[in-house]
Amino acid sequence: MTMKTQSKKSPVALAVLALLYEEPMHTYKMWQLIKERAKDEVINVRYRNTLYQTIDRLLRDGLIIEKEVRQEENRPEQIIYELTVIGRKTAKYWLREMIAEPAEEYPELPVALAFLPMLPVDEVITLLKTRVKKLSSEISRMNEILGEAQDKILRLFLLETEFVLAKTAAEKIWVEGLINDLETGEIHWNEAWLRELAKKFSDEMNH
Repeated sequence: MTMKTQSKKSPVALAVLALLYEEPMHTYKMWQLIKERAKDEVINVRYRNTLYQTIDRLLRDGLIIEKEVRQEENRPEQIIYELTVIGRKTAKYWLREMIAEPAEEYPELPVALAFLPMLPVDEVITLLKTRVKKLSSEISRMNEILGEAQDKILRLFLLETEFVLAKTAAEKIWVEGLINDLETGEIHWNEAWLRELAKKFSDEMNH
């Protein structure tokens, strides 16, 4: 699975190529379709400028081209984009790679867990309980989306929501387990213990 391309792979870039794979279209229509199809659940287009910047990059890298400029009455010009041959090949290559290869992603929670002892145990427990409430709310929201869509949309077009739901539910279970371990004292720390541990490591390094 090798293919040389100068363009940087990203969820937004794949979304642009995938939409243009359907048909040529302008930027605003792409943004509308991402929203209408609820693909913004997994693709961050909160700021439309992100989409414009991605399109500029794909255009510069030769994955898409300007097909035509449309001018409708009392509306600004709209540039219609279409895929190039290399853009079509790149879209399929990126899709295959995203399916087969786990990506090196750096979400915030693992970073926070790496430096957890900076905060007191009690405060960490409170913060984790806040996280659980928000995860529970998100799980309810996604279950509602899937419930409403069940008889209207083929499951094929809801798989990304199913995946995010499963991942969120698994995170909630894990965080609840961590809270329990902190509350029972199975995992614990305090400032004096941390200083003692740091001194021990320092002494071992010097011998």
